[in-house]
Amino acid sequence: ETFALLAGSLGLFIILATLTVLSPGPGVVLTISNSLRHGWTGSLPGIFGIALGAFVVAGISASSVGVILATSATAFTLLKYVGAAYLLYLGIKMWRAKSFIPELKVTSSRPWRRFSEALSIQLLNPKAGFFFLAVFPQFIQSEGNYYSQFFLLVSSYSLLVLLVHTGYALMANSARSWLTTNSGARIVGKLSGTTFFCFGVLMASASK
Repeated sequence: ETFALLAGSLGLFIILATLTVLSPGPGVVLTISNSLRHGWTGSLPGIFGIALGAFVVAGISASSVGVILATSATAFTLLKYVGAAYLLYLGIKMWRAKSFIPELKVTSSRPWRRFSEALSIQLLNPKAGFFFLAVFPQFIQSEGNYYSQFFLLVSSYSLLVLLVHTGYALMANSARSWLTTNSGARIVGKLSGTTFFCFGVLMASASK
């Protein structure tokens, strides 16, 4: 019943969500970085972390907490600066790394750390919540059950995150032969670090 109710608008939602997930952001950069360092299968813990983060952020956005973040300048500012500080930390860490891509037998972080790192990036980005606050209500049919429609939309979005980020990981892994050279590793390390740093600065200066 819920699927039938949303059938007319679900296609449009998927298109919009796909374009949103495809757009470059901290999560995409992290997925590519993990794929280059640990192989595309090694990037999966981070991808699952991003997908779970999207699911949690969507749930928060649909609750009273989301309303607080949307209406409270203090709450928004606090989350914004915490997220920005975390992105700046990751940027400096990547910039200063001597080798961006370690030996295959040596990993710089355990899978659970990659998962928690990606989850943190998604949860500490207040703009992600506003995507759900702004977009989701437009696809919820008033005559249907709110929670079942919400679950279907969020599940679809999280699945798209898994698919799109896995695609990014596979593409990055295909270029690994060049990027495992010293010059390639240094270039990508500096670019990734700079990108994270820029995202951090942009987040710190963002407004509602």
